[in-house]
Amino acid sequence: MVANRAYKFRIYPNDEQKILFAKTFGCVRMVYNHWLDRKIRQYEENKTNVTYTICAKEMAAMKKTEEYGFLKEADSIALQQSLRHLDTAFQNFFKQPKTGFPRFKSKKRNKNSYSTVCINGNITLSNGYLRLPKIGQIRLKQHRIIPEEYRLKSVTVSQTPSGKYYASILFEYEDQVQEKELQKFLGLDFSMHELYRDSNGKEPAYPGYYRNAEKKLAREQRKLSKMQKGSNNRNKQRLKVAKLHEKVSNQRKDFLHKQSRQIANAYDCVCIENLDMRSMSQSLNFGKSVTDDGWGMFVTFLKYKLEETGKRLVKVNKFFASSQICNVCGYKNTATKNLSIRAWDCPECGTHHNRDINAAINIRNEGMRLVLA
Repeated sequence: MVANRAYKFRIYPNDEQKILFAKTFGCVRMVYNHWLDRKIRQYEENKTNVTYTICAKEMAAMKKTEEYGFLKEADSIALQQSLRHLDTAFQNFFKQPKTGFPRFKSKKRNKNSYSTVCINGNITLSNGYLRLPKIGQIRLKQHRIIPEEYRLKSVTVSQTPSGKYYASILFEYEDQVQEKELQKFLGLDFSMHELYRDSNGKEPAYPGYYRNAEKKLAREQRKLSKMQKGSNNRNKQRLKVAKLHEKVSNQRKDFLHKQSRQIANAYDCVCIENLDMRSMSQSLNFGKSVTDDGWGMFVTFLKYKLEETGKRLVKVNKFFASSQICNVCGYKNTATKNLSIRAWDCPECGTHHNRDINAAINIRNEGMRLVLA
């Protein structure tokens, strides 16, 4: 079976390459916004869609005009990929409206990035250098050894708000991992403050990186808001704020990677609830707490770490009453729907339950039932 794996490396472009990157970012954004507007107008007029093929032909003709001749300076494959991403975004919206309608990319708000595909060896990675179309060779900090059998498929170049450049390189390889016999099961119940509580009663003591840095971020943000737009001091302060946000993000990712790795190494099957974190954040007014936890990112990390070794992540239906059922006798106590009740005694068998541990055990048991049925 063919599988994909991505590696993210930091790259160090020279001044000339930074200018070329800036041009490519701008061209890709312009192409996306231009044909998004085109698609919207076409749909409003006669309820039809402008396909990728039509957009690509129009772009080829546009490049020949004097007004849009600057598009030739950018990687042509990157421009085509921008159209493909737009086409995918439209298809996703009509298939699943919950994904949201495609939005215009802002020069100020969006993270700069573009994707390009490896065709006829136009992208190479060797001896600490990455060669990209139109850009040339860029120095790269390669902290992972790429297996020889891996085939380079595509590269996504991105620039963070703090000014750092990264290349996310996607490789294709033959996956020969065999499914492991599932013996060790673990249930995880989402926790607002500690990320999760597992079926063994353990919790990871999540540090809450954003909450810890919140006062400092607010102070630096206030300084930024008072500075004159366009001034050097404002730009310096903007970088300072961006670096603070980046530090919080990196701390969170590091913690989630380590936690997911520990679990993936110790268990064969992990069972969780299939939660809609966006809805939870909005309806329960827990925005910052849910965002700071990074539960969605944790689940993503855990899933691929388990699957790469033949293990499984099982998602239990979100309507499963994990907190209300006694894990000993199976009695359903509807009184525990109230989230303020953190502990309760089963009226049937008298067992004392911690709400979160009981839920984690029930999630594990339900996951085992689904897998072993």
